[in-house]
Amino acid sequence: MNGDAGLWCDRLVRGLPQHEFDLYALGGGRPQEDAGRVPLPEQVGRVRTAPLWTAPRRAAADDGAAHGRRARRRFAEHYGELAGALCAGTATGPGTADGTGHGFGNSLGNGLGDDPRDGSGDRSAAGPGADALADRFASALYGLAELARDEGGLTGALRSEAAVRLLERACRAPGAPSTAHEARVPDLLTVAAHLERALRPLSLDWYGDDDLGAADLCHATAGGPTALPGLLARHFCDVPLLVTEYGVQLRAHYLALGPDAAAPAVRALLAAFHGRLATEVYRRAALLTPGNAHTRRWQERCGADRDRIRTVHPGLEAARFAEVGEAPDRADPHTLVWVGCVEPAKDLVSLLHAFAEVRKDVPTARLRIVGAPTGPEGDAYLGHCRVLAAQLFPDEAEGVHAVGENPVSFEVIGDPEVPTLPEAYAAGAVVVLSSVVEGFPLTLVEAMLCGRATVSTDVGAVVEAIGGTGLVVPPRNPRALAEACVALLRDPERRERLGAAARARALELFTVEQNIAAFHGIYLEIVSHCPVRRFVLDEAGAPLPFAAPAESHVPLHWTGPGSRVPPRNLPGRPTAHAAAHPAPRPASEGAR
Repeated sequence: MNGDAGLWCDRLVRGLPQHEFDLYALGGGRPQEDAGRVPLPEQVGRVRTAPLWTAPRRAAADDGAAHGRRARRRFAEHYGELAGALCAGTATGPGTADGTGHGFGNSLGNGLGDDPRDGSGDRSAAGPGADALADRFASALYGLAELARDEGGLTGALRSEAAVRLLERACRAPGAPSTAHEARVPDLLTVAAHLERALRPLSLDWYGDDDLGAADLCHATAGGPTALPGLLARHFCDVPLLVTEYGVQLRAHYLALGPDAAAPAVRALLAAFHGRLATEVYRRAALLTPGNAHTRRWQERCGADRDRIRTVHPGLEAARFAEVGEAPDRADPHTLVWVGCVEPAKDLVSLLHAFAEVRKDVPTARLRIVGAPTGPEGDAYLGHCRVLAAQLFPDEAEGVHAVGENPVSFEVIGDPEVPTLPEAYAAGAVVVLSSVVEGFPLTLVEAMLCGRATVSTDVGAVVEAIGGTGLVVPPRNPRALAEACVALLRDPERRERLGAAARARALELFTVEQNIAAFHGIYLEIVSHCPVRRFVLDEAGAPLPFAAPAESHVPLHWTGPGSRVPPRNLPGRPTAHAAAHPAPRPASEGAR
């Protein structure tokens, strides 16, 4: 992994030396594979990877002919049921085909909103029709998994012509929605290829008694296909599954399948698949740990039981921002700062128009945009923003013989004036976030750790993150954004008060230490309710129940001043495995 998820996993594994981990990673692409591996701490036993960006070598028979007649019959039965579950639905919810928000009709449109509360009516996954459909999808999924285990993989069958024909049959079946009926051959090929890639974890050899089957706990760092290995470990070996989501995988798929990305039939079928998969993951997980209430609402909307949800905020390294946070007077009182990845969702266009209004009231104000573009789309968007800034703010000069300077600057971390990320936040008195789509706003938390007052748009988990320590305005409203910025630029005492409150809040809720402590408790909570997975035998060979209790790895001297924590190689030492990404495996307590 790379990015924020990889950093979080690295900190989690290193922060829990009392556990042993095995890491199982699903590769995302050649650049990620070429980036190499980072040094691992001693508590990591082994690392297994599956480069899902390329098909396994053993899938040479793309037509599935390598399987016998009985296997082909089983594949047709289970894949046909899976396709049927994607095309079927019961009209139990407004705007959807199945009451879950993941069917046909308006399913994609419902998913594109930034907040699952948008719209009207009850969109929960409750109801007998939704339950029956979820059970049908789950039965087909596990049937394919069992076939893959028996036959040594299914990639060839999933890529075969038979798979496309089964998908076509489901789309043409009586009762299937009109969107499915309209699917053409290219659409079916696209959907079949996507399903083959998403279901590749079914063909992995990770589910034996010496692999994930031996784990006490599987911890997946995302839902959807990423959680499939943990889901199968639960199905085959009854290993409890913990799923952490700091972003909503289902929402990401909805956004990726926007109106301009694919044909209507493709969007509807893939939205149905990812919706049903998310529902199954949420139903089977022992616990879900969303990173914020925004993600939690999405999980509940997809059928997750709220009693099995524990919100765990992401943690940042507070020491990195301590120097700036403890010296708020370093800020330029006339400067606004924006920090992030440059892309359309950040709505820098509205920010530039808002800053034009700010300049009317505060002529000395400056705006520093610090961030690099993400991909070709980000490059194009950055170019557009530069042109707009030049049009809105022609170079200004104090006299006819002076060189003008634009009040808006575009910079990246590493430039002479912003060599580090903390220096970027130190450059201004107010930090601005102008996004129209946002998950958990890490840049705002960084600004809070730096003791900066903030002005943000009300999207994603922004309000949850800042509480009452910053100003919040509606998205796509340049005038409201400008008024909030002017209010803080004109009131240094208020800026200082909000900045101090923001830093105190961030230190209390959003540090690496609190994140690690929360997961340590969650591991204990899960394994305390699970059966023994490793039996300790006495001299006669009889099992000793409770010989390796869950509390045996608590790093305290609990039996007297001379006692010690069990060393690494003794039976009481907890171990850990990972499903798709790092997964902890603490010792479990006997249930008898």
